[in-house]
Amino acid sequence: MRVKGSTPTRNRRKRVLKLAKGYFGSKHLLYRTAHEQVMRSLRYSYIGRKQTKREMRKLWIARINAAARMNGMSYSKLMHGLKLANVNVNRKMLSEIAIHDANGFKNICETASKALSK
Repeated sequence: MRVKGSTPTRNRRKRVLKLAKGYFGSKHLLYRTAHEQVMRSLRYSYIGRKQTKREMRKLWIARINAAARMNGMSYSKLMHGLKLANVNVNRKMLSEIAIHDANGFKNICETASKALSK
């Protein structure tokens, strides 16, 4: 007697077709093409989660650099000065300070320049 396994197979296919909802053409209708596209989409989403982190860090650095240059420093000198001054503020918070609190960022730049001049 052979086992056909219809219920698990149907559930697996339904799950894939549900994930493929909204795809163009046969990619949301036919199991085989839907499965190929879902696998590709999941791979893209995995890669995209890593790229988002990368791109946000680049954005923060660009913002910090722009604000630092407005205060007469380069990004690398600012970061080196902060390290020498033992100021532990991550890039995300530095960029937020640069956007929302210009005087606070100016004070941070002064702290970094004092640490560099020692």
